[in-house]
Amino acid sequence: MGADELAAKGRAVVRRAGAQVLLVSSDRGLFACANRCPHQGYPLSEGVLTDGCVLTCNWHNWKYDLISGQTLVGGDRLRRFPVRVQAGRVLVDLAPEDPNARRERALAGVRRALADEDQARLVREAARLLRLGVDAAFPIAEAVSWVSERLEFGTQHGIAGASEWLALHDRRTLGPDRRLAAIGEILGHLADDARGGATTYPFPPGQAPWDANRYLAAIEAEDEAAAVTLVRGGVAAGMGAPDFLPSLARAALSHYADFGHALIYAVKTVALAQRLGPASAEPLLLMLTRSFVYMTREDLLPEFRDYGACLAEWGRPAKARLPLEAGSIIGLSARRAMALVAAWSAREPPEAIFAVLVEAAAWMLLHADETVFLRADGKLADNVNWLDFTHALTFGDAGAAAVRVAPDLWPALLLQMACFIGRNGAYVDRSFDATAYAIENPRAFAAEATQRLFDHGIDQFIISVHLLKTLNAGLTLAKACPAAAPTLYAALNRFGSARFKRRHVLRTARQMRAFVALE
Repeated sequence: MGADELAAKGRAVVRRAGAQVLLVSSDRGLFACANRCPHQGYPLSEGVLTDGCVLTCNWHNWKYDLISGQTLVGGDRLRRFPVRVQAGRVLVDLAPEDPNARRERALAGVRRALADEDQARLVREAARLLRLGVDAAFPIAEAVSWVSERLEFGTQHGIAGASEWLALHDRRTLGPDRRLAAIGEILGHLADDARGGATTYPFPPGQAPWDANRYLAAIEAEDEAAAVTLVRGGVAAGMGAPDFLPSLARAALSHYADFGHALIYAVKTVALAQRLGPASAEPLLLMLTRSFVYMTREDLLPEFRDYGACLAEWGRPAKARLPLEAGSIIGLSARRAMALVAAWSAREPPEAIFAVLVEAAAWMLLHADETVFLRADGKLADNVNWLDFTHALTFGDAGAAAVRVAPDLWPALLLQMACFIGRNGAYVDRSFDATAYAIENPRAFAAEATQRLFDHGIDQFIISVHLLKTLNAGLTLAKACPAAAPTLYAALNRFGSARFKRRHVLRTARQMRAFVALE
């Protein structure tokens, strides 16, 4: 295009190789940039130019300084092109940008989007990175590094779900849209967990030689500084994340703790570190260690206080009055359920007890009393929901991985599964007709349920990640415990179609008014 023609028009759009380039002639100079707004693609040729160099997209009011290249309002950076006039013609350099520069800009965009909790931008920047041919682990490792010191209490569900989303992403049969969706779920959840990350919580400094016993003692003492230095020492000595798993599992199962999160997070953290590579091991393990230090010790509560005594009695001769079957333990309190499991241990192998507990947990999920979850007049102690029931399965699945590397943890695992079954026992409906949820074709059900994960439509990551983890745990447990498989599939079917009530406006008001009245 001629320079005089462009000066007369003020702006023009040229198309080359499928790209649209906007040329702008103003009193501040001559500019060339991508015509599509990097936010949502609206043509910038329809925008407003002010001060001769500030271009505003009229769709969402994003503003770009064409001289500096800064995005003044908005997020993503607008691509500009070198432009000059030669022999009266406007020449634009459309040579491809250096891939390394594009990658670094996209990574910077990921960090900014994490801080802004900008879900759409996280997916856009991930798409830009994938278009460059980088592995999915690349932006996720960057996000792990960014989030590691922004979680006050350590590992949360975003980390736990990341390894499972990545496992789905890596399936060869998955199309590009679903692959990107999986990465978007990981990045979005990490941003949600960090809640903007304005405040950081640096880990204590220092390094000490790894010692498994000292690590467990530090966790028991809630001494983050000591535990962190030991982890750093292990990583520096060349230990990989799987090398830590036996100790992590012992720390997680040292108490009936944190509603099972500690063990689930331990197993999933190691899996994620293996997928992301050695550089991510330290931040992941430090986050996990911090979460161990802060984990609740629920076996100190009256309901579960017999845990230590039952653990001490494990394997000793006892009269088990009830047979080894799921129906024997359903409906028992946590104390009675632990006592029964301890009695079974004298004459039954742990694998057989595990299969029965899995079946019991699945039956309870299938027969969960949804009316309790939805009511507004319950007591504070009865604030249970679907996720209380799913944890018995996700905990059991993580436990199966733990005992493979540390078989001596079987007693702790099985007794803690009994705690889950006991604590949920008061909230099942034995009369519930579950026949409509029976699955005739498990393979087809698994495939369909997995596909639904990519378009779940749920606006809370805490729910969507439980759909993911529970489905995967249930499918894995169905293979390990064939007798429980029909109940597991039906339970997964019911949970996948469940109605969630996440904000209890009236219930909270009633409970807090009663609570304050007792102060």
